[in-house]
Amino acid sequence: MTSAEVTRRRAMGAGLGALAGALAGCSGASGPVLRLRLATGPEGGPYNAFGQALAQAVAASGHRIEIVPVSTAASVNNLRKLDDGSVELALAMADAAVDAVLGREPFPRPTPVTALARVYVNYTHLVVAADGPVRSVKELAGRPVAAGAAGSGVQVVTERVLRAAGLSGAPASTPAPAPAADERPLGLAASVSALREGSVDALFWSGGVPTPALAALARELPLRFLPLDDYVGPLRERYAPVYTAVTLPAGVYGLTEPVGTIGVGNYLMARADVPQDAVRDLLRVVFDRWRDLLREVTAGARLEPRFAISTGEVPLHPGAVAHYRSVYG
Repeated sequence: MTSAEVTRRRAMGAGLGALAGALAGCSGASGPVLRLRLATGPEGGPYNAFGQALAQAVAASGHRIEIVPVSTAASVNNLRKLDDGSVELALAMADAAVDAVLGREPFPRPTPVTALARVYVNYTHLVVAADGPVRSVKELAGRPVAAGAAGSGVQVVTERVLRAAGLSGAPASTPAPAPAADERPLGLAASVSALREGSVDALFWSGGVPTPALAALARELPLRFLPLDDYVGPLRERYAPVYTAVTLPAGVYGLTEPVGTIGVGNYLMARADVPQDAVRDLLRVVFDRWRDLLREVTAGARLEPRFAISTGEVPLHPGAVAHYRSVYG
């Protein structure tokens, strides 16, 4: 058992008596509506879709909470907004969240943020034109690559894969690295357009399956999805066990066989000063309405408590601890 797991179990088991008094006045009480700003992602992207769906579900729930989605560049940007207090809630990829908590680049110091739940898993897509010159990660050397928008979690995982392959401008993992890939900071819509037009030779994306923009591209342009599962081990060893081996299934995007790739969890996060009763009300909505929340984000996903509490180095908010303990024991 890791030290993080020990800490989590102690947190789940300790202090619940004190929490009970603080949480006694819950959602049914009268009073002002608590307005919580939720940092999501670019308009049209999966984080934005999740945020809009959550805002609607909370509004229909009767709880005295209002969720206000805020469009952003996504994970890294969202964690910075949590830290500076411009939002109270955020969505973020697990690797970026761990970096924030540990004060690891691109964060200059440890960031006091908490997790409410791991809500679903992103699948890393490395997409090239089927008739193009690229057949493997190594063949991205010196080539233009859409690497994710600045401040996004996509950019984090792209940089790490390229570094592991010796193709990054950062210190390489091989003694004689190939020329670095030409990383272009493009969001999903711009990445799709660039690949279609041929101004990049590949695009990286991290999202649910299928991602609608990529499914639409696959209907108009023959694509190849390159395997990335060989990089799971190096990424886990160097950064954190947030990286897992997952598979793009046959049938999605017109694939005739599965493609192994890298999975990264997505966390619903909060500032530690968000009231605990509000967190408990919010999590009730998340678990009651998870099918609606995930419908436009990732097909076939389920949200289960044992999955939701698996946030590794990122501590759970005390209100989340109390919720899981009271509902699931």
